[in-house]
Amino acid sequence: MTMSIYRSAAFAGLLAIVILPAGSVIAPASAQIGGIVHDPRNYAQNILIAARTLEQINNQIKQLQNQATSLFNEARNLQSLPTSTLRELQDQVDRTRALLGEAERIAFDVGDIQNAFGARYKGSALSGPQAAMVANAEARWADSVAAFQDAMKVQAGVVTNMGAARQSIGTLVTASQSATGALQAAQAGNQLLALQSQQLGDLAAAIAAQGRAEMLDAARAAAAEAEGRERFRRFRKGH
Repeated sequence: MTMSIYRSAAFAGLLAIVILPAGSVIAPASAQIGGIVHDPRNYAQNILIAARTLEQINNQIKQLQNQATSLFNEARNLQSLPTSTLRELQDQVDRTRALLGEAERIAFDVGDIQNAFGARYKGSALSGPQAAMVANAEARWADSVAAFQDAMKVQAGVVTNMGAARQSIGTLVTASQSATGALQAAQAGNQLLALQSQQLGDLAAAIAAQGRAEMLDAARAAAAEAEGRERFRRFRKGH
């Protein structure tokens, strides 16, 4: 009986909202059931407010999720690359420099070169006494032999470094491909550039050593030619 009365009251409330002509003033429809006043219009407004509130909460949840994702990505982008080959690259550079520093007779030094050429390759070194000329010729030959030996040592060191460079390239490429953030990718790229610089340095060292040997040999040949002319001059003068 009570349920029937409640349904009748709800139906009357709906009629009060829907059936009234347009422009009519809608009086609040209500029904009193068992001492409880039910207002359908107020009930609909409450449902609408609740729906809007739920939508706002959902939007706030999505914003928080987006912020959390952004923070996670930023943290991942700031992670450092766990792999580093810089120590190995520095060791390779140091080995090449040490080989260049072991250059015998005429080192890679401007002052040393000037002194050696002044003493053995020109001027009085090519026109002094016979014994001095022979000694200087032997010294020039020793310079050329030592220079070619130094060039071969540097080239051997460069070849040795190539094996280590190959291993470093594999390590860095693997690290770059598995990088989880922008910082790791950038660090892997920087190390690859450092490796490239080291290889260019080895190439420059090999070219410098080879060029030194060739120039000394050319200087020896030029000095020998000048010395030969001097010997011929003395021979003609003696006859």
